[in-house]
Amino acid sequence: MTYQALARKWRPKNFAELVGQQHVRRALVNALHDQRIHPAYLFTGTRGVGKTTLARILAKCLNCESGISPQPCGECTACREIDEGRFIDLIEVDAASRTRVEDTRELLENVQYTPTRGRYKVYLIDEVHMLSGHSFNALLKTLEEPPPHVQFLLATTDPQKLPATILSRCVQFSLKRIPESAIVDQLANILEQEGIASEREALHELARAADGSLRDALSLLDQAVAYGGGAVHEADVYDMLGTVPRDFVLKLLQGLAARDATGLLTTVNELADQAIDFNTVFTQLLSALHRIAVRQFTSDQSEVDGDGNPAWDDLASVLSREDVQLFYQIALIGRRDLPLAAEARSGFEMIMLRMLAFQPGAEHTTPPSLSRSGSTSRKKSVQTKHDAIDSHQASPSSIGSMASQPEK
Repeated sequence: MTYQALARKWRPKNFAELVGQQHVRRALVNALHDQRIHPAYLFTGTRGVGKTTLARILAKCLNCESGISPQPCGECTACREIDEGRFIDLIEVDAASRTRVEDTRELLENVQYTPTRGRYKVYLIDEVHMLSGHSFNALLKTLEEPPPHVQFLLATTDPQKLPATILSRCVQFSLKRIPESAIVDQLANILEQEGIASEREALHELARAADGSLRDALSLLDQAVAYGGGAVHEADVYDMLGTVPRDFVLKLLQGLAARDATGLLTTVNELADQAIDFNTVFTQLLSALHRIAVRQFTSDQSEVDGDGNPAWDDLASVLSREDVQLFYQIALIGRRDLPLAAEARSGFEMIMLRMLAFQPGAEHTTPPSLSRSGSTSRKKSVQTKHDAIDSHQASPSSIGSMASQPEK
């Protein structure tokens, strides 16, 4: 049997299986329950947050043979054909490949005809912002007053490109990025049902790399399972993604807390030996500093790190709030200026040493003078003037006359 990607195999088939998007789910469930169905819905949001999935679930709710309801049966012919992508009355259109006005007119020619099998003829237009201006004009009247048996479902990642005339004819739902914790829970649930061993921190790393997109997370999970030979381990995920193991970030912060320049440079050398991108190190370092700062201000244990290592808690107590804010600012500016350095490694080393040099309370040594005798006499002369001013509390005129006297 042909292997089916996890993103397709585990696509939600009803509202109960949908991850996140509670605000959209609540509105659609209530509308279906009260039979208040608007003729056109617009789903917006970044990639992989469930726009097309929501549209297909809604199409299933409208055409289920057991009646219009928020809980389609999933067993009837209409539900099964929609899940399999072969329902004749669900017309899915990729607007990116059908941008011409002739394509839109051809699509709308069959709007007036009743559905062949279902209760509604559903038009799902994906990436609708790719349509041309003439195509939008051809769609306007039909979108505003479609026949009672027609339902329009539009999806886009860029709603700013849609004309206001289109937006005003649709009920718009803005889908949010899926929280990292929700993605991790979903990945763990899928792996459990698939019988695949995994480490929790590996799933956190995949969720962070997915950046709010569940589809991206599932694609990365497929890759991680293959990379790990049927298991998902933290070390394998770090190698696969090219990210920095958190042990390195911990060692850098411990070196800063101990003001250990030698230890810092040794850690940088280890990073260079593993050919790790220093921009990625900055990203991980900034993220760790952020979590430590939040921990310092809120006393929330969960904000430091979820790997159970007490060293992170120790850092939150050893580093002062000023240190953390200073390190964060220097790292932020350093990441911006890193491309200007002669080489990435030397630039990164200078930024780490800059954190040490400007750390509050750090001791600074005065470099030796080129002329010790001249420098000493100069310092004594200046100190003498200052002592005279302080001891006599001189007036402005006397201070001026004292300053005008030539030095001997």
